[in-house]
Amino acid sequence: MCGTGHVVYTMFPIIYDIAIKKGIRPERPMAVASIASQIGICASPVSVAVVSMVAILGRSQGIDGHPVSLIELLSVGMPATLCGVIVAALWSMRRGKDLDKDPVFQAKLQDPEQKAYIYGESSTLLDKVFPKEAYWATWIFFAAIGAVVLLGAFPGLRPVLGEVGKAKPLSMNLAIQMMMLSSGALILMFCKVRPQEIPNGTVFKAGMVAVISIFGVAWMADTVFEAHFELLKNSLAGVVATQPWTYAIVLFIVSKLVNSQAAAIAAIAPIGVSLGVDPKIMVAFLPAAYGYFILPTYASDLACIGFDRSGTTRIGKFVINHSFIIPGLIGVGTGCLVGWLIVKVLF
Repeated sequence: MCGTGHVVYTMFPIIYDIAIKKGIRPERPMAVASIASQIGICASPVSVAVVSMVAILGRSQGIDGHPVSLIELLSVGMPATLCGVIVAALWSMRRGKDLDKDPVFQAKLQDPEQKAYIYGESSTLLDKVFPKEAYWATWIFFAAIGAVVLLGAFPGLRPVLGEVGKAKPLSMNLAIQMMMLSSGALILMFCKVRPQEIPNGTVFKAGMVAVISIFGVAWMADTVFEAHFELLKNSLAGVVATQPWTYAIVLFIVSKLVNSQAAAIAAIAPIGVSLGVDPKIMVAFLPAAYGYFILPTYASDLACIGFDRSGTTRIGKFVINHSFIIPGLIGVGTGCLVGWLIVKVLF
């Protein structure tokens, strides 16, 4: 609903608190939660990745002669990524040793300071009572998301801009910005928000870090790909044209290089369109845009390791053997497979 995986930062303390108090190995729910927060971007009507994909596929022949709509893309992305998360979560239920059988964890408990650190107080919202204005703000936000979905599903609702004969509906990128900024203004005016407290919020801080870091990487990647577009196109043309499924592998690898689903789609999807890759294939393999879990360098993964005070969520000796690699591969792989099956059935 939020269009960004960075909202997971507010959930990690709650997940850890429940897991450690219930004797559950925190790695099991926390690692897959980090994966779920990112793969869910492919199921969000307000994420840049999804909106960019709709815009890029709008330049192609589309499916059965009509452009791919936001609803059609989500009808594949939502169930595909949900299935990926469920399968990854089911696998995670039994991963690692139980805490009472883990010698490394039990050794930590022998140190009183370590034990106090592991089981100490943690931030939780479970017992907090919120004022009515908090619920108003939530419903305003939900209403804005509903408006975005309607505008994406029915282009006729958007204002038409441009010269006569060349007029087009307002782009979804601008529509999302307008809806989100409007909802933010309404929340600020009617929900007793203290503006001076906004910059101190965890989500705000995480979002600003993401804007600065990811925007820089995305801009750089877009510049590099744009400068070498013809070279990349010619290099990939033969493989992707004869084996369209390799589009998913290329998208997956580029996603890791640029650490952003939106940037990977912006760089690779136009190449797929220009090479004549079937839009159905591109829609089916949308989950492959999430490949930056391969190395544990993304902010949500690092935050997950930091919030797990038990040390069960970790980076292995060889770096690649970290807590996110297997649930990530399961989630993305299952998502692509289910997406391909849905496209075969629906389209």
